[in-house]
Amino acid sequence: QVQLVESGGDSVQAGGSLRLSCAPSGRTFSAYAVGWFRQAAGKDREFVAWITGRGGSTSFADSVRGRFTISRDNFENTVYLQMNSLRPEDTAVYYCAATSRVFLSTHLSDWTYWGQGTQVTVSS
Repeated sequence: QVQLVESGGDSVQAGGSLRLSCAPSGRTFSAYAVGWFRQAAGKDREFVAWITGRGGSTSFADSVRGRFTISRDNFENTVYLQMNSLRPEDTAVYYCAATSRVFLSTHLSDWTYWGQGTQVTVSS
């Protein structure tokens, strides 16, 4: 069992930046790919980005590509989502998820472990 804890959510103005962190509780992370998803009020949860276990490959949703980066520090056992040039439409609860699958997808059902989420609010 992997328990994930997100942190770093906050309220910022449009154009600002935030860095979210995701860390597992009681387990090393390097064997798992980690993804970030978000859910805005009244909408379905959607894929944002993922990174493979060794950090050699990443993927981003079209809506965040070029503004967000994902990275991991397996020594620190943490995955980061750096969010720049934030927009009001980025407002959502952000969740990190982990999977041991080799072939990654954006489908929620392919991600085994989920955190509780952290709120990001971007005001115009």
